[in-house]
Amino acid sequence: MTDRRRATALSRLLLASAMGACLTTACGVLPGGSGGSGGTLTVMTFAPMGTKATNMPGMPGMAKAYERWVNANGGIHGHKLRVLTCNEKNTPTSAADCARQAIAEKAVAVVGSYSQHGRAFMAPLEAEGIPFIGGYGVSSEEFQSPLSYPVNGGQPALLAGAGHQLGKACAQVSLVRPDTLAGDTMPVLLNAGLRANKMPDASDIRAAEDSADLTPQAREALADGSAGGPAKDTAKGGAKDAGAGSGAGAAAGTGTAAGAGAAAGAGAAAGAGGAAGAGGAKDSAPKEGKPCVTAVLGERTETFFDAFRRLDTQHRDPQIASVLGSVSQALVDRTGGKESPFEGAFVTSWYPVSTDPLWAPMRKVITEQAFGDDTVDPDDSGAQTTWIAYTVLNEIVQRFKADEDVTARKVARALNESEGVKTAGLTPDLSWRYQDMRAVAGFPRLVNGRVSFQIVRAGRIVDQPGEPAQDMTSTLEQAPRSA
Repeated sequence: MTDRRRATALSRLLLASAMGACLTTACGVLPGGSGGSGGTLTVMTFAPMGTKATNMPGMPGMAKAYERWVNANGGIHGHKLRVLTCNEKNTPTSAADCARQAIAEKAVAVVGSYSQHGRAFMAPLEAEGIPFIGGYGVSSEEFQSPLSYPVNGGQPALLAGAGHQLGKACAQVSLVRPDTLAGDTMPVLLNAGLRANKMPDASDIRAAEDSADLTPQAREALADGSAGGPAKDTAKGGAKDAGAGSGAGAAAGTGTAAGAGAAAGAGAAAGAGGAAGAGGAKDSAPKEGKPCVTAVLGERTETFFDAFRRLDTQHRDPQIASVLGSVSQALVDRTGGKESPFEGAFVTSWYPVSTDPLWAPMRKVITEQAFGDDTVDPDDSGAQTTWIAYTVLNEIVQRFKADEDVTARKVARALNESEGVKTAGLTPDLSWRYQDMRAVAGFPRLVNGRVSFQIVRAGRIVDQPGEPAQDMTSTLEQAPRSA
């Protein structure tokens, strides 16, 4: 009996010693589980890849490069980072599947992801208290859910900014956009920027998201330009009756912008006749401007403008424009660099130009950790957004106590209570406290409305002369609800 008691006591002593060793060395922490110092933090980044519509492989690619880099440098506040990636496939079902995988793997956050199916992925994440940090901003739910923490102004800020940019240069604007729920908000947002510059609303031209032939939309955009205004019935009639040739000839406007190197070199590409350079001539500049066409079609933007150029048989080239993500430096390089048909095009962006020294740390990480991954491009807006999102995650986790468990709900609480999360100057300091919310109808979580205005010049996307970065929040506050 005595021997049995001694054996039992010895067994308990050995078990206690083993448990103590595990507590000090963080052994036995489940992959993806939360833990104190030395535990593993699991997060997820999802984006569409290999689809017929918009693809964002650079976002998961950047996330994995960040994982390798941060773990090679001691992790995040003593925690090893584990990054899960998921193909969102541009479908609601797959978006929901990615969210459910994040839940099953006990992710503490979804970081730097892309999906237009906000309803599909946000509901599961909300049910488990998992924060969504730094999404691309293409779905309205990203600016409505109390567990979403956007790092940029998303589609709302870009479209309002594009309206501001075009409003100084154009007599009339045609918008070509996807015929989707996300696309349905675009005209309202673009028109908010146009109206702020006393411009009429843009013509709204819809295109199937996965369409391989955008000739009808190009013909309609050219006919809209010939009509001299946004009267849709007249424009559509002209397109049907006159065909591509007459539509292209009538769309000429007042001179070339995309191909006129002299205009770009002189710094007047922001508007015809120096309208943008004049700055304050809001009443007269748009009336003296040219027809403008902006396409926001993701990867299909190139397909549209290719059809647009082929139909413009007189090569009079109305001003063309787009936004970050639909036009990129890689696209300009691929289509001819200095000889690219996008030369002179306007681009509205959330961030500084890719050559800005502020991006040097990200470029260093890509060089060291993603040199063999062709999907990770430092000029890509998806990779840039993911870098900023992980920067936010890193800073928030750094604010935890050394021995404090990091869980999804605690990360969300820290985000709700923190002020001034820094991103090394790539965005304004970010804060998602209640007092930081803005009165933007349909987008109350929009806390960073800053956009920058850029132009393709000599084959590079550079800052547009005379157009400093601007906060579009006040413009969006005056816009009608679009979601």
